[in-house]
Amino acid sequence: MSPPTTHRLPAGVALGGAVIVGVLTAIQARINGQLGLRIGDGFVAAVISFGSGLVALAVLSAALPAGRRGFGALVRGIRNRSLPWWMLGGGLAGALTVATQGLAVAVIGVSLFTVGVVAGQTLNGLILDRIGYGPAGVVAVTMPRVAGGALALVAVGISLQGGVLDRVPIWMLLLPFVAGVGIAWQQATNGRLRQRVGTPLTATFVNFLGGTVVLTIAAAVHVALVGAPASLPADAWLYLGGIVGVIYIFLSAALVAHTGVLLLGLGVVVGQLATAFALDTIWPADAGPGWATELLMVIVAGSSVIVAVAPWRRPHA
Repeated sequence: MSPPTTHRLPAGVALGGAVIVGVLTAIQARINGQLGLRIGDGFVAAVISFGSGLVALAVLSAALPAGRRGFGALVRGIRNRSLPWWMLGGGLAGALTVATQGLAVAVIGVSLFTVGVVAGQTLNGLILDRIGYGPAGVVAVTMPRVAGGALALVAVGISLQGGVLDRVPIWMLLLPFVAGVGIAWQQATNGRLRQRVGTPLTATFVNFLGGTVVLTIAAAVHVALVGAPASLPADAWLYLGGIVGVIYIFLSAALVAHTGVLLLGLGVVVGQLATAFALDTIWPADAGPGWATELLMVIVAGSSVIVAVAPWRRPHA
């Protein structure tokens, strides 16, 4: 029998799917931000978001053969200690990201949040590639990548114009940058864990499990100090953040074989930044810098990613 034929998606369709991943990422940030605002507790909102995603992943892991195989490999790796403990810690960065969404997005807006994340992710990505932490090993620090990191910092500087520092505490502006640093580390760690367990489904499940545990502890401490939320909102869409996260993670895993890592990353950033700007224009945040400043910083942040990852080549003599 001849091997089964692999049908590749048309390039435009695959790249459009990558843009959709970015759209879903920005939508998740807005959902979690609004849930945190309505509840009045970003930690409780983060637990709800991560917990719903964990339940969905548990069901998928039990139902799909790949999930069962991956979970078996995970258990064996833990038992014989072939999996180092730090490979199981990617959920810490995910927990930080979701908690930051719940604490900050409703105040500073999705655009400002996204620009901070892109800056932290780009700069830490340079460091992790240089030391060879990711599954691809050591990646050279080229001038385009350094220039991309510098542009990301320029975008952060633009985002602070218009009196933002007078309206927003500095810690709320630093959180997205720290979350971006964590996301870069999380992606590299997840890549190495996927190599060990053989499927992104199990690596994602480990992330959601660890993140849910950490966030539950943090929420319990916060509730003990300030009290529990008076009530939970009745709007069903506020509880979809975790499900949206699961969807775009799996969509990314399905598309990367058709786009490659470079095009997937570019499409995601384009969708994320464009949706962030659209959401903040239609639904302005309380302390956002204004649509003109947001448009400029989104353009600069998007350019930073293109400059950093595009395959620039010197002309041949």
